[in-house]
Order: sequence, then structure tokens, then C-alpha cells
Amino acid sequence: MKSESSRERIVRRAALELKDGFYVNLGIGMPTLVANYIPVGMTVVLQSENGLLGIGPFPWEGEEDPDLINAGKQTITESPGASYFNSADSFAMIRGGHVDLTVLGGMEVDKEGSLANWMVPGKMVKGMGGAMDLVAGARRVVVMMTHTTKEGEPKILKQCRLPLTGVKVVHRIITDMAVVDVTPAGLLLAEIAPEFAVEQVRRATEAELRVDEKTLKTMPG
Repeated sequence: MKSESSRERIVRRAALELKDGFYVNLGIGMPTLVANYIPVGMTVVLQSENGLLGIGPFPWEGEEDPDLINAGKQTITESPGASYFNSADSFAMIRGGHVDLTVLGGMEVDKEGSLANWMVPGKMVKGMGGAMDLVAGARRVVVMMTHTTKEGEPKILKQCRLPLTGVKVVHRIITDMAVVDVTPAGLLLAEIAPEFAVEQVRRATEAELRVDEKTLKTMPG
């Protein structure tokens, strides 16, 4: 099991991808927690596939509104000026290229930035959701996930084994061990968590990682 501190590190680091004025879609699961870490003074408009523009942080216990939920059916709050619309308009926004950034969870990412995150063969799923539209329509795609499975197997692979969500769509991968950029020359280790060495990250990664010691940074704790 990954510790809560590792999970929080991933979320906090993902929040640094936000830019003032961005329209952002946060995927189901861990990415939704990024809403609680928007830097003070920054204006970010969060969009949800089920038809809400202007999501606020998660509500305090006892203040939940059961009619106000995100695409993952979690109760949420709304920001001042929030608007509601149907799913057709929501997906038109995504497909029209109006989402600056999407932050998604991932099961596998390969060396070319292809993503698998919507199903495991043999397990029942409700549907593919909006991930396929998001990776095709958002201007920037960031995936946040643990670096390995619970069994210690790599999740950054030479080639994805699970059914793909999108081909060559991911720009950046944020894990509990590192930040990895997908570049035309391959995967680049951009940041590394302070308690890990480069060789440890390489051993936990099936795909080849390029390292430039001049540009490699320490991942924020």
C-alpha cells in the first residue's frame, strides 16, 4: 500500500501544473483532490463532464449537497459564477479544444505517451467515461498515478498491455517517485523525489528513461 503522504505528494505536485486562467478537467479518483490544492490567488475554472463549469473544493462534512456532484458522483461545491449545462454541451467544450489541461489517473503509460486508464479485461466497468474525449480534446494531458502497482510492477511501460484510452496523448506523468516528461526523443526524467536515486526510478520503470543531470530537479515534498 502506498502511504497517504505519497498520495498527497502526487496531488500537490499535480496542482503545480495549474496556471492562472486555465480551464481544467480533473479525472475521476485521485485527480479530483487537486481541487483542494489550487494556489491562493490563482483563478482556475474546473469543468466536469456531467455539465458543471466552476467546481469548488470538496464540501466540509455536514455541508454536502447530494444534488451537486462531479462526474465521479462525489459531492462537490460550486465556485461563484458557476454554470450548469447538459452533457452534450460539456463534451462539445472538450471536443472543441476549450479545455487547457486535463489531469487524469492512469493504469499504464508507455514510452510514446499512450495511455490505458479505463478498463481491466475481465473486470466489469460501467463504460469508458469521458477520458477518451479528454485525451483527444484537451490541450495538455497530465497523468498522475503511483509509479508501480501494489505488487511492485512498473506502470510506465515500453508498450501498454491494457486497452488504450488514447495513442501518444500524454505530455507529463506525475508519480510518487518522479515527474516524467514525454518528449519526441523518449521519456525524460524531469524531477525525482528526494528519497529516491535515479537508478531506483529506472528499476521501477520498464521503459527507458533519459536523464539530464543539468536539468533534473528535486520533486517538491
